[in-house]
Order: sequence, then structure tokens, then C-alpha cells
Amino acid sequence: MELAFIILVVAILCAFAVVRELKTKNMFGVAFAAISVLVFGFFSIATLYWELIRPLFQS
Repeated sequence: MELAFIILVVAILCAFAVVRELKTKNMFGVAFAAISVLVFGFFSIATLYWELIRPLFQS
């Protein structure tokens, strides 16, 4: 569970990196940061869903 929150923080930091690299017009950096946001964001949201939300609806 803690891992999901850590990965979510990493995804948020990568989102800041996307904005920073867009300002400097570094498209290679934008691409890697955007891919990182997608991957880390997906796995953190999926893990939080699997561990927190899904058990609430099971009987």
C-alpha cells in the first residue's frame, strides 16, 4: 500500500518535469517525463484501486 503512495508521488514529480521541460522546449525530456507519468500514474492508481476501493464493494 505504501508503495502505491510513493509511486503516486513519483508520478506527480514527473508531471512537474513535463511542465518544466515544455518551458525549455526539450521535447526529448517531455517525451520521457510524459511516458513516466503515464506508467507510474497507471500503476499507482491501479494499486490504490485494487487495495482500497475494490474490497469495499466485495461481500
